[in-house]
Amino acid sequence: MEKQMKDAVDPVSNSRLGAKSIPSRERCPLAKGLESISALVTTVEETPDPIPTTIQGSIPSWLNGSLLRNGPGKFEFGDDKYTHWFDGMAMMHRFHISEGKVTYCSRFLRSDSYVNNLEKNRIVVSEFGTLAMPDPCKNMFARFFSRFQIPKATDNASVNFVKYNGDYYVSTETNYMRRIDPQSLKTKEKVNWTDYVAVNSATAHPHYDQDGATYNMGNSHNKNGFFYNVIRVPPPEEMRSKEDSADLTGAKVICSIRATDARKPSYYHSFVMSENYIVFIEQPIKLDLLKFMLYRIQGKSFHKVMRWEPKQNTIFHLVNRHTGKVSDVKYLAGPMFTLHQINAYEDNGYLVMDMCCGDDGDLIADFTLENLRRSSGEETDEFYNSLCRNLPRRYVLPLTLDDQTPLDQNLVYLENCKATARKTLAGEIFMTHEELHSDELLQYGGLEFPQINYDKHNGRPYRYFYSCGFGHVVSDSLLKMDVHTKELKVWRYPGLYPSEPVFVASPGATEEDDGVVLSVIVTPRKEKSTFLLVLDAKTFTELGRAEVPVDVPYGTHGVFNAMG
Repeated sequence: MEKQMKDAVDPVSNSRLGAKSIPSRERCPLAKGLESISALVTTVEETPDPIPTTIQGSIPSWLNGSLLRNGPGKFEFGDDKYTHWFDGMAMMHRFHISEGKVTYCSRFLRSDSYVNNLEKNRIVVSEFGTLAMPDPCKNMFARFFSRFQIPKATDNASVNFVKYNGDYYVSTETNYMRRIDPQSLKTKEKVNWTDYVAVNSATAHPHYDQDGATYNMGNSHNKNGFFYNVIRVPPPEEMRSKEDSADLTGAKVICSIRATDARKPSYYHSFVMSENYIVFIEQPIKLDLLKFMLYRIQGKSFHKVMRWEPKQNTIFHLVNRHTGKVSDVKYLAGPMFTLHQINAYEDNGYLVMDMCCGDDGDLIADFTLENLRRSSGEETDEFYNSLCRNLPRRYVLPLTLDDQTPLDQNLVYLENCKATARKTLAGEIFMTHEELHSDELLQYGGLEFPQINYDKHNGRPYRYFYSCGFGHVVSDSLLKMDVHTKELKVWRYPGLYPSEPVFVASPGATEEDDGVVLSVIVTPRKEKSTFLLVLDAKTFTELGRAEVPVDVPYGTHGVFNAMG
């Protein structure tokens, strides 16, 4: 019996029998002859005034609004160069769509980091993978003692566009955001989360409920330990201030989850929300806080203090988002790495969670500009073939447990579901996942950047999600997945690299996939050849494209602003 229990919770196993799973990189075909994508991670000029685009095909006349995109766009100041792709200065993009026509504009975020770097013509603010060096104009003693000063958090918000109290912000993973004018992309005031709630960071992937409230997660630490906090920002009508200014009044922490290891808390990029629950995933990518405190002295950048610990299990913390109560049940799974969740919903006493997952958490640190700018052929092939492939998985959490729940029996009885959950100890459940794909997906290198029909189906049962396939170091295809049948629809052309797909429902839509999918397509093969792609979401065929006569770099995330 003890041997059976050991196998049931073996962290290097994906089944209770202890059979080790095959790494995702070994399941996907090896690449050969990949082209360099260096041109996609190169500094470009901003285009602050809207310019027209050339339409090929047709853009639906009902599609009116703006696709807002974010991502790195400047990678050096003077002779100083950034190390990691995440470090590049935030560049915001707006594709404004009206009556079948599209205009484009872009601006660099005028963050304090950008302005100070520009003024000094060198990197003076540390970023994720680049440490700002002491001012060479200071004397030797001043330079030495400056290494003992903990750098201030950056406000280079290059990850996403988010919405609070009806206002748009650009966000990263520190405690700072910047409010943005979604029409002109002009930078407004800086917002510090710590002025409203006791957290010192927040994710760039909040969730929105049907009532208009926004939920996010942020870290805090004090003498009692390190905590992961669930934050709720009330809907606009509940906010006191109606002035044209940033205001998160009413924001509050509704739940604090103590880190399993206060000295090595987990890194996380997003979280899961259903109609009644929030799930925080404490994964074995660890931040070494001792190194974090000393990294200035050691000359190490932030990404050097992250460590993948594959001998540890993954912990799922279940929170009632109405009461803030953390479940007494400890949900466990084998070691895995996730950046983005697809969706979560409740079904007959279970919480079903779909996520993009990998089996190697070293992936984040690998995306240095040196790696991304490798030459075509063997150099790029070697880097790509070393990366893990993220694949969609389904985990199922039983919500109804008591002392009578039997040990070591599969508790998941959902029809056609291969995920398992077993009670291994009192108050402890060990889960194995169902692969939410067929072998066909492997030829596209796995997937990331998942999106759904969010307004109608987030936190609710759904059938389709849209994502990017990764047959290259960056995404090289667009995918539509049917989670019922695991069938794929694919848009893919050599030399074209799409952004995260964004779904926009058609007016009066009655079916989940009635609408369009928008994606910005870039290419390293020809300058000024970017275009906005519009796909029919149901058939996944091209309706039209808007060709942009300027260079646009590869980006991160974006949203559709239906108000334009």
